[in-house]
Amino acid sequence: MGSQLIAHKEVAEQELTVAQLKRIYSMRQTRWGDNTPIVLFVLPSQHQDHKTFAHQTLKILPYKLERIWNKSTFSGLGVAPIVVNSPEEMLKAVAKTPGALGYMQEISRNEQVNVIKITK
Repeated sequence: MGSQLIAHKEVAEQELTVAQLKRIYSMRQTRWGDNTPIVLFVLPSQHQDHKTFAHQTLKILPYKLERIWNKSTFSGLGVAPIVVNSPEEMLKAVAKTPGALGYMQEISRNEQVNVIKITK
């Protein structure tokens, strides 16, 4: 099973396409449909779950993602994703941060977060 998206409970989106995800993770889409700012959480680039998410879900190499974030941050056009150290931290951070979006390898139905379906 691939990565699953998790969002803050108040995020209304129930599904996102791979194209939307690429826009969000490459900092070209920074707001949800209701205009709430998207707060991205990621695992460290060397973490296996991050590599899996980048490769299998986004179809992009982790170092290329980091390059996009650095360029966006240094140019002042965007804010880099917030790095958390573990899937447990990811779950807690997304649950308590309005507008948050993150990913996990496996999550069962969870009352703390909104699990978003990834569509083609």
